[in-house]
Amino acid sequence: MSENKAHLLLVDDDVRILSLLSAYLSQNDFLISSAHNSTEARCLLDYFEFDLLVIDIMMPGENGLELLENIRKRTNVPAIFLSAKGESKDKISGLEIGADDYLSKPFEPKELLLRLERLLIRNNKGYTNETAKYIEIGNKVFDLQRLELYQEN
Repeated sequence: MSENKAHLLLVDDDVRILSLLSAYLSQNDFLISSAHNSTEARCLLDYFEFDLLVIDIMMPGENGLELLENIRKRTNVPAIFLSAKGESKDKISGLEIGADDYLSKPFEPKELLLRLERLLIRNNKGYTNETAKYIEIGNKVFDLQRLELYQEN
């Protein structure tokens, strides 16, 4: 990943899931902030800019659907629901509220990682898991591996 790591906000009332996800995603070059409920998430959203949100639906107090519905009133940051509610009607509700994706628990961490990467790429957040080989500057190309500058014909 580039030096500018994508900043994710994880929102889940399950401390174990937050801990495991934070560790896994950090190992995969993401900057992670986490919240145990919607109130904590709102506080973090007031002070930090996030590239992507991963939100559980079933939380005490304000649930994830309500949280994202309110977030959508002020920002269009990409969001994925990660929920034990896996029926079609639940997924449809989540997508109608404004989620970009929906993954049911239990889930494969690698699948979540791939969904996050694709969402960041599609939303032009500058994320790529491949090292760039060339930089184009006008009609010139700089080879990053050879450290050579060429002019295109």
